[in-house]
Amino acid sequence: MGQLEAVCDIDLDKAMFLANQYNCAYFTSFDTMLASSKANSLVAICTPNYLHAQQSIAALQHQLHVLCEKPMALTGKDCAAMIQAASDANKKLFIVKQNRYNPAVAALKEILEANRLGKIYSIQLSCFWNRNNHYYENTWKGKKALDGGTLYTQFSHFIDLLYWMFGDVQHLQAVIKNSAHQGIIEFEDNGAVILEFNNGIIGTINYTVNAYKKNMEGSLTIFGEKGTVKIGGQYLNALEYQAIENYTIPTLPSGNAANKYGDYEGSMSNHEQVYEHVINTLKQADAATATNSFEALKTVEIIERIYHAAAV
Repeated sequence: MGQLEAVCDIDLDKAMFLANQYNCAYFTSFDTMLASSKANSLVAICTPNYLHAQQSIAALQHQLHVLCEKPMALTGKDCAAMIQAASDANKKLFIVKQNRYNPAVAALKEILEANRLGKIYSIQLSCFWNRNNHYYENTWKGKKALDGGTLYTQFSHFIDLLYWMFGDVQHLQAVIKNSAHQGIIEFEDNGAVILEFNNGIIGTINYTVNAYKKNMEGSLTIFGEKGTVKIGGQYLNALEYQAIENYTIPTLPSGNAANKYGDYEGSMSNHEQVYEHVINTLKQADAATATNSFEALKTVEIIERIYHAAAV
């Protein structure tokens, strides 16, 4: 694995705590950290959504590789600017897509690539989580210009999987609403989307952060001419149903636990696999980037189109 050289946080106490924990340098200024970084190092951008583009571009211009958390940015235009900056600097731009490493997700991708389900007719994505009012207190989260919306902060990983598995979207319709967080957040807390992919597959997305008290489900069901499969659990971490012609998906490992953030949980924690891939890619000049920035841009574009269709 790599070696942590420095951490940066505008909160001095947090920066010092991490630096002491990992015996590294600390900064409270991102620009100062960049100026002191060694060429060809990797900068991990784990800041609020609205900072991803400008901080990634700044790091690339300092001749540093970048690993940016989701969402890549809040607009397709900013995503394109990030990709251009990486090209101009001849540096790698990685985007975190940890859900692709869930055992159930990986198994589903494998059978799709092997065409075991034959022609895909339709898909259904369900994202039923909980984010209470406390989650949005005294933070950038919930503010349209800083957060972007529920599809960016909670469910962009799920949209990524749709593009990764089924390709781009031709048509879509959407209805969104703020049902339980009026006066708390500046955008929707639930929505329903109908999609038609370029290859003719139709699909639906039903999502909410209003599940009572805790995250309920993150699931994807696929209906094909040779089989039906559902992966689910709270975080797309379980194989819930399979009926496939002349094939059975073998027993899968349970995978990692979900990320815990105090009184709420996020997706499964597969970041060690993300970092392992990044390091292996950087060590091999001709290695393909699995977490590639173009696919992350397409995720953002689809989210933009959903919000546009909902007339936000």
